[in-house]
Amino acid sequence: MSKNIVKVGDINCGADELFLISGPCVIEDESIMMKTAEKLKEVTERLNIPMIYKASFQKDNRSSVDYYRGPGIDEGLRILQKVKDEFGFSLVSDIHYPDQVKPAAEVLDILQIPAYLCMQTDLVVASAETGKVVNIKHGQFLAPENMIKPAQKVESTGNKNIILTERGYSFGYNDLIVDPRSFYEMRQTGYPVVFDVTHSIRKYGIPSADPTGGARQYLSTLARAGVAAGIDGLFIETHPCPNEALCDAASQLDVNQLEEFMKPLIELHNIEVSYR
Repeated sequence: MSKNIVKVGDINCGADELFLISGPCVIEDESIMMKTAEKLKEVTERLNIPMIYKASFQKDNRSSVDYYRGPGIDEGLRILQKVKDEFGFSLVSDIHYPDQVKPAAEVLDILQIPAYLCMQTDLVVASAETGKVVNIKHGQFLAPENMIKPAQKVESTGNKNIILTERGYSFGYNDLIVDPRSFYEMRQTGYPVVFDVTHSIRKYGIPSADPTGGARQYLSTLARAGVAAGIDGLFIETHPCPNEALCDAASQLDVNQLEEFMKPLIELHNIEVSYR
């Protein structure tokens, strides 16, 4: 099986070096975004791990219309551009509608297709036609071997800058599981595979502001399993004060804990690579 290396800035996604996607779930106050980016810059430089900054300008799948959904595309992209300018990170954010593709592509290095929307042809094709890297989140309803289908929609435009991200499966009601077989199946596509470990611990049906809406006790176990299975990148949402976060408060990792969280994962990745 040939392996596609996808270039994001100066990061070779899919090469033997583990990369990180991190940042707050949703764009909040500008000061929080900059504070998080500053800490992420310090940590990733000490760990010598390449990183892409992630935050959503719009969260369109909140379970209530009363919940915070983000600042919107104009303000959100302005803040993300400031993060890029000050810290040099490449950027990824979700897009939900085809008319968001063009303005988002002017700022973002990666256009992310949300899991719920991974089979939406117009959205996927419009994203692909920009020539940008497209990160397709694995739908909670889709068998892992079927992730080749949205990838082929991107390929139909001539764009092979594709990343696939695992984020857990719906299992019964209001629960997610991570099946390690999915890492194997998604790797068979030849594209880089990322594991979104923080979203995989969410408990559906429970507001994320409720501490029982996530299961942080499983973060380390799941992350180590994914790295040992040969993923190319880790997706870890971080926040300087997760309990006060405006989205996914129960599942984000405290950015101040990220360095110690990553150390064993980097060691484990180096061992896994040596046996490829």
